[in-house]
Amino acid sequence: MANNLKILILMVLTTTNGILFPLKAQENDVMENDTIHLSLTDSAIIGGLQKIDTLQLKNAVQMPFKPVPTRAVIYSAVFPGLGQIYNRKYWKLPLVYGGFMGFAYAISWNHKNYKDYSDAYYFIVKDDPDDPESWNNSWISFVPAGRDPAEYIRDANFKSRLKNGKDFYRRYRDLSIILTVGWYLICMADAYVDAQLFDFDISDDLSMRVEPVFSPQTAYSSRLYGISCSIKF
Repeated sequence: MANNLKILILMVLTTTNGILFPLKAQENDVMENDTIHLSLTDSAIIGGLQKIDTLQLKNAVQMPFKPVPTRAVIYSAVFPGLGQIYNRKYWKLPLVYGGFMGFAYAISWNHKNYKDYSDAYYFIVKDDPDDPESWNNSWISFVPAGRDPAEYIRDANFKSRLKNGKDFYRRYRDLSIILTVGWYLICMADAYVDAQLFDFDISDDLSMRVEPVFSPQTAYSSRLYGISCSIKF
C-alpha cells in the first residue's frame, strides 16, 4: 500500500512538471520578443529626437554673416550698388548712385554742347556766303545779338572758335565717359575690399611696447643686447 502511494505521488509530480515547463518556456520567449521590440522602438525614438534637437539648435544658433568677396564683386558688376547692398553697407549707396548721376549729367551736358558746336562749324563751312537764304540757323545762333551774320560767315576767327568749342566739348564728353567707367570699376573694387575686410578687427587700442632683447653668441655671430620696440594699432 505504501509503495502504491509513493508511485502515485511520483506520477503526479512528473505530470505537473511536464505541464509547467512549456508554460515557463513560452513566457520567457514572449518576454525576450517584447524586450527586442521595445529596444528597437526606443532607439528609433531617440534617434528622431536627436535629429529634431539638432535642427532646432541650428535654427536657434545662426552663424554670423560673412560676405563672399567673389560674389560681392560679381553683384557689383551686374548692377552698380548691388555689391554694397550684399555687403550691408547701405550708407554707400548715395555715394555710388550720386557719382553715376553726376557723370551721366556731365556726359549729357558736354555732348549737347559738342553737338551744337559741331553742327555750327559744319554748316558755316558748308553754307554759301552769297546766299543768305540758305544759311543754317545752327551757326547763326552763335552770332552776338544785334550783329549781322554776314559779318561772321567769312570770319576765320569765328570759324576757329566754333571748331575749338567742338573739340573742347568732345574732349570733356569722352573724359566723362572714361571717368564713368572708372567709377564703375571703383565700385566693384570697393565691394570686393569691403567683403574681404568685413570681419577685420579695427581696434582703438594704440599702444607701444618696449622690451629688452638678448641674442646668444653663436659660431657666426657675437652676443648681442638690444631693445625691441613694437607698436600696436
